[in-house]
Amino acid sequence: MMERETLCDYARQHFASEPEYLWRNLPDYAVLRHQRSNKWFALVMNVPGSKLGLTTDRQGDLLEVKARPGHIGSLRQKNGILPACPMNKEHWISILLPGPLSAQDIHQWLADSYQLTS
Repeated sequence: MMERETLCDYARQHFASEPEYLWRNLPDYAVLRHQRSNKWFALVMNVPGSKLGLTTDRQGDLLEVKARPGHIGSLRQKNGILPACPMNKEHWISILLPGPLSAQDIHQWLADSYQLTS
């Protein structure tokens, strides 16, 4: 299970991306950007489960990454992956943190998102 801090440490080490907290009204939302272009490749949010269609109002972290459009449908079938919120659902997915997915899978989707947004 991957936690927010572990994910941010991984982004620092592998993508030289420092989490940026851009919104005062959303202090737990962090953007991960490309160092040169400033394009986002990931968004980490803290949202209530009810906004995700879950049966709980408990706050949880969610990672949004860009994915290949042809893979989105099959990825959403995996436990721990949801439609993107608020990004474009045709190009982005949401991953529950911590959740049932392995760190290796999350690292791969983060790398794919980095590549797709470069």
